[in-house]
Amino acid sequence: MSHGNEGSEGTALLWQEEGPPVPLVGADAARLADPGSTNDDGPGAGAGRALASADEFSAERMLRPAADVPARGWRRSVYQMTGGVVHVGPSATELRHRELVARVKAPIAGCRKIAFISRKGGVGKTTTCLLAGHTFASLRGDRVIALDGNPDAGTLGHRIRRETSATVASLLSGADRITRYADIRGYTSQAGSRLEVVAADDDPTITQALGESEFRRAIDLLERHYNLLCLDTGTGVLESASRGILDAADQVVVITAPSLDGARAASSTLDWLDRNGYENLVAGAVAVLNTIRGSNGALDLDRVEQHFGERCRACVRIPWDPYLDSGAEAELAGLRAESRSAYLELAAAIADGFSNTTEGRS
Repeated sequence: MSHGNEGSEGTALLWQEEGPPVPLVGADAARLADPGSTNDDGPGAGAGRALASADEFSAERMLRPAADVPARGWRRSVYQMTGGVVHVGPSATELRHRELVARVKAPIAGCRKIAFISRKGGVGKTTTCLLAGHTFASLRGDRVIALDGNPDAGTLGHRIRRETSATVASLLSGADRITRYADIRGYTSQAGSRLEVVAADDDPTITQALGESEFRRAIDLLERHYNLLCLDTGTGVLESASRGILDAADQVVVITAPSLDGARAASSTLDWLDRNGYENLVAGAVAVLNTIRGSNGALDLDRVEQHFGERCRACVRIPWDPYLDSGAEAELAGLRAESRSAYLELAAAIADGFSNTTEGRS
């Protein structure tokens, strides 16, 4: 008669009537240790064991991790020349770029409306609105649109390839027939970045007739079909159209040129907003210091940037770029690398405010 007994580390010993004990290992030892189990093909097969399933076939478990390939520069050249054997890894600049892109892609709940404002003309307000919109549209997967809210025949619509002659006025006149995104798409022009634009009318008598209520209607219509609205305003924050845009805005971007009077005008714009019920917009504002060719070397730009950095949530300096001097159509690809990086910094600073829920007047 045989008797089972456990040995060390899960090995079972089988005592026989004659001869020394014979060690049992593996499945035989497991069955002896668990009398309730049967052979592998019987009813108890697999009891107590985790069964494999299709859930194991996830990308994290089954795919080899992709190499963190450098995107540019000598690191990428070395990686390619050695077939990936020598992998230096991304530079600090590349890591910073990835961080900014991640911030630009911050999720939006509903629709966010960003007003680009300035009380002084010629400071690059429309260009800033356009290129910030290009940056958002090229990196995000949702819908981004720029609306020309300048009542003095704004030029935003001329800065991209026009696909339609439709304008803000025609958008409003056809509002009753717009129920889907496909309907509203007929009133917009789309750039290669996927940024869409609603142009202003070339006739200033038409655009000047559009006031606060008309632009509020236009914004209400657009926010039902887009996730991010970039709103280009006129140079007067006291104008009816600008008030309608400010009341609807979640954030403002105030633009100034590198001049003493330009910086003073931008700061006084923030003063006016503070005194007229827009304190929340000032607290979350982003300032843009647009440097231009022939900037006054006597002006301490670091001091100007410090001033707006203390008044606003963020301040971004944009370098002069000869590509923008013509005032023609503008795409990110035409910019110098440092200019593209600056607009990426600006978009990231704006996106940092997407989690805030403050709107318009406090």
